[in-house]
Amino acid sequence: MNNEYFARAKKVIADPQILAVVASKRARQLAVGNARPMIKCDSPNLLDIALLEIAEGLLSYEFTDEAPAAAAEKEPADAE
Repeated sequence: MNNEYFARAKKVIADPQILAVVASKRARQLAVGNARPMIKCDSPNLLDIALLEIAEGLLSYEFTDEAPAAAAEKEPADAE
């Protein structure tokens, strides 16, 4: 991992835990072949490519409420 790319990406996503998750998910997409890099990078390291994409503003994230709603649907109803 290139520390310069990490520092640049941290300016876009300040929370290191969220940054780690977003970058690792993007690196996995690149590794599996589900996506192509959106930017040219000198490093063949997929994590470096993901961090550079984040730093350049090409990749972002959002929180969704789907997980709590799905969990609520699976809870058994109280039978009285």
